[in-house]
Amino acid sequence: MNAPDPGLRPHLAVRVDDGVRTITLDRGEQYNALSTAMIAALDAALDAAAADPATRVVVVAASGKAFCAGHDLREMRAHVDPAWQQALFDACTRMMLKLTRIPQPVIARVHGAAAAAGCQLVAMCDLAIAADTARFGLSGINAGIFCSTPAVGVARNVSRKRAMELLVTGRLIDAATAADWGLVNRAVPAAELDAEVAALARAVATKSRAAIALGKRAFYEQIERGLDGAYALAGETMTCNMLDPDAVEGIDAFLDKRPPNWR
Repeated sequence: MNAPDPGLRPHLAVRVDDGVRTITLDRGEQYNALSTAMIAALDAALDAAAADPATRVVVVAASGKAFCAGHDLREMRAHVDPAWQQALFDACTRMMLKLTRIPQPVIARVHGAAAAAGCQLVAMCDLAIAADTARFGLSGINAGIFCSTPAVGVARNVSRKRAMELLVTGRLIDAATAADWGLVNRAVPAAELDAEVAALARAVATKSRAAIALGKRAFYEQIERGLDGAYALAGETMTCNMLDPDAVEGIDAFLDKRPPNWR
């Protein structure tokens, strides 16, 4: 079904189908640049996904030739005061962090160029599938802008030296290289992109929503901790998970050799 919120237009299109909520960036003629309005719409769309118990997985897709060209440089150039610029980056940071904080896994469906903050958007999604036609990079340096905020997400996906290469050269890498570097899970022929994304989304949607929500939150918390703190948090999370009704049902279903009946 189509999402009922017309306020997301013309920036986004939202579709919910059998537990999979697809949020499509819909400024194709502007290469889906992240204007302030686009960022606000994405933030609201993620809130709506988080609040919907029927949504098991979120897919972030895009229309037009590009996935996302990054920030809207024309809009940024029109506002030279520091307060406006800081508010823009604060809003973008909140939206990017929300990708990791909503309970559902988020899959990026990347069909074209993902540059600068567009590359950051891919990096901050939990999972990413790219068409072999996609390209990725931190190209801000080509316009005299070092991609400092996009680097936060990208450098948590790829090695430091590879991130720095993207930052200081502004060059785009192809989808196969992005997969090799760990920026996306895999690259597939463009004709197979939708089927691959759908298969991954279905695989996630069949699992316990409660267990995934608990585990996703713990994953991002522990990965920023030292080893001792990470294990302490993971142990607490496993204890909570084992006491959840879905875990009881899952274990019983495994022992009884039957499909689980999740809440």
